[in-house]
Formats: sequence, C-alpha cells, structure tokens
Amino acid sequence: MNQNLPNLLRELRLSGAKETLEIRLQEARAANLTHDEFLEILLQDERSIRKQRRMQRMLKKADFKEMKTIDEFDFSFNKNIPREDIYNFAAGEFIRQAKDLLMIGPPGTGKSHLAQAIGYSAIKLNFSVYYRSIFDLVRDYSRQEIGVEPEKILNRYLVTDLLIIDDMGIKQLGPKASEYLFEVILRRHQNRSTIMTSNRPLEEWGKLLNDVPAATAILDRFMQTATIISFKGKSYRLKDRAVMQPQKVET
Repeated sequence: MNQNLPNLLRELRLSGAKETLEIRLQEARAANLTHDEFLEILLQDERSIRKQRRMQRMLKKADFKEMKTIDEFDFSFNKNIPREDIYNFAAGEFIRQAKDLLMIGPPGTGKSHLAQAIGYSAIKLNFSVYYRSIFDLVRDYSRQEIGVEPEKILNRYLVTDLLIIDDMGIKQLGPKASEYLFEVILRRHQNRSTIMTSNRPLEEWGKLLNDVPAATAILDRFMQTATIISFKGKSYRLKDRAVMQPQKVET
C-alpha cells in the first residue's frame, strides 16, 4: 500500500476511510473494482463511521437514564396505551412543529421507557435530545444559583430540540422548583419540544410545586401545544415479579 494514502486521509480528517483503507484495497484488487467503485465504497465507509460516532456523541449528550427503544416495549401488557400514537411521536413531526407531549399515569406503566424511546428515535432522526428527571432540573438550577456555569447549564435546557423532563410527581419539590420549571417551559414554549412524564394528575401540580399560581402558569403554556397520553393499568415494571419470586418450600 502507498504509505502516502493514510497520511493524506489523516490530514483530510477522513479517519473512517483511513480505518478501512487496507481491507478495501485488498477487496478492490480481488474483485477488480474500478477506481470509481473503490472510491465510492471508501467514502461510504467514511460516512457510515461518521454517523456511528455522531450517534454515540448525541446519546452521551442526551444522558438517558436507560437506553430504551419502542420495539422493546410490550404493548400487549397494557393494551390501552396507544401504540400508533407512540410510533407517530417517534417519527419526530411534533419536534419539527415545536409541540409538546405529556405522559401521565401511575408509576411503572411505561412512561419513562417510552419517553426515552421517543428520544432515542429522535436522535436517529438527527434531533438533539436532553433527558433530565425533575430532580436533575432542580439540582442543575441550584448549581446555577451559586455561580456554577450558569449560562452553560441553562443553554443545555434551551437549545436542545427535544427536552425530556421525567418523574414529575414522585414527591413534593423544593421551594424554588416552580421558578426553575417555569423558566424552562416559558423559554421553550413554541420554540422547542418538551416531553414531560407525571405520576400525578394535573390538579395536584400546585401542591407538588408548593406554588399554585406558578403551576397554573406552567400548565397554561405547556398544555397549549401538548398532547396528553394517559397511562393506565398494572405496573409494566413489575410484570415479571411473580415469576422472579422464589417459591416457598414447606417443611
């Protein structure tokens, strides 16, 4: 192999093509490929590797709690969950239109799984995604107040194409939680898409946030462009518990 080729590819920052160059040269000789056929294959390698690396970077930035896909979800367990609607959201049109989604229902019914799965699908469509629980959001904003990279922290919430705020309603939040959440929702409203999941009905958000007027203002904006999907039924998370539990042995 001409040793100038790897150096040229490195200089041109075509590291994907550089990785496969040697094996592609061997294949080209064995199959008697033309110059343009060989070049096309080599450039396809570069494109494929760039896509893989980009996907890895975006998944890292998304900071999902768990890596979930829609195909892994068992829709037959809770048949009232609208499968077609979930797949429609995974197609990403609501992100293009800067609309929102609220998943609401009891714990364990699959809200977090499907929210992150829609986020994963969005990344595959070249949208940026950022996942945070409501507790992460409050913690991040608290760090901002003591001067820890305030612009960088806020920017992550505002510029991402899809923000996922998970676990609303697990427990009552701190005194400034309403202010933090209101700023995020207000500044993303009709500009970027947000998915929220909640274990509690909307009428309880004022109590959860310790601020009824703020909760009303948050919901007033968020619900203007949001679709609500209600989750009902048994806990998806515990569906195999009976199988996993050891049987008692009588003596």
